[in-house]
Amino acid sequence: MSLFAAHAPKIDLDEAEKIAWLRLIRTENVGPITFYQLIENFGTAQKAIEALPSLSRNGGRLKNLKVSDAGAAIAEMEALEKLGGTMVFAAEKAYPLSLAATEDAPPIISVLGNKGLLNCPSIGIVGARNASLNGKKFAEKISRELGEGGQIVVSGLARGIDASAHTGALSFGTVAAVAGGVDVIYPPENTKLYEQIKFEGCIVAESPLGMEPMAKHFPKRNRIISGLSSGVVVIEATLKSGSLITARLAAEQGRDVYAIPGHPFDPRAGGPNKLIQDGATLVQNASDILENIRTFSAVRPVLSEPVQREWSGEDLSEKDAETVRDIILQNISSTPVTVDELVRSCHLTIPAVQMVLLELELAGRIQRLPANRIVLIN
Repeated sequence: MSLFAAHAPKIDLDEAEKIAWLRLIRTENVGPITFYQLIENFGTAQKAIEALPSLSRNGGRLKNLKVSDAGAAIAEMEALEKLGGTMVFAAEKAYPLSLAATEDAPPIISVLGNKGLLNCPSIGIVGARNASLNGKKFAEKISRELGEGGQIVVSGLARGIDASAHTGALSFGTVAAVAGGVDVIYPPENTKLYEQIKFEGCIVAESPLGMEPMAKHFPKRNRIISGLSSGVVVIEATLKSGSLITARLAAEQGRDVYAIPGHPFDPRAGGPNKLIQDGATLVQNASDILENIRTFSAVRPVLSEPVQREWSGEDLSEKDAETVRDIILQNISSTPVTVDELVRSCHLTIPAVQMVLLELELAGRIQRLPANRIVLIN
């Protein structure tokens, strides 16, 4: 779960704070977890922005951190509004509950279409881009049946299984999570489907408006697919497929993982068959899934009243911070390690570790990975 107060009443962000939120999440080296920690420690996005230069310097950064300016944030918000879309902030009631329960939920999502679908019972469906004809037919059929059973189908608008899943679910409601900007159609062959989903369903993105999708964006998109869903179905996927990343993320998020078995001679059956070996639920039709769906009770990560406090030297002295920083840097490498392991093995307090990790990330020296892991990159 994100670092917002779990049971606090939701708050309304005024226009200035919404702009500050967008500036903060669009700032260099600021990912979702760092974003939430900054808000938790400084109370507002504006105060966090003011603290960024000193935090990044403490982490060892020599160049100035590139902070998104207010003009760019306003322009992005206005451009999305002209397209008929809107931004949904993690502090708002409209933010999807199931996604909010994940530790690295996007602080802001851009939405085109019916955003009400984001808080409906949902099942994710993913699979091979070079899917077989039977695989695509099955994806369309099971999606239609899940829709009839009251489930919204979530997928990634890719060719193959994704496109078939959206097609089958169109008349019942479907959500497409895209890797680039919410206004960027990828692949181009799905233009007609994109327009249908925008009209009849919902398209959601974490990336800035107009951004072309890159390879590094797809794992982030995958965790949104699983985060929006109570369970994820894998239909045809090789052992190295991105669909298995989605399945892994779903399991880490506490979601159900379902797999459609296939013939061992077909490489596209390798992924689902391996998932079944590892404990995923074997399903043959929508009824199997509908019977196994667990009630998912999520807690909205909303902000309590801003604490309006400064993160001063009283929290951790400069000398102590330097000691903690040295210990952490000695114990991390290019091999991922969890923050909990770091706290235990280094015999450090959680606040001290979190503060130093925040500084190191802003300095561009570490990267945060799913499942609360970090890796040294510089």
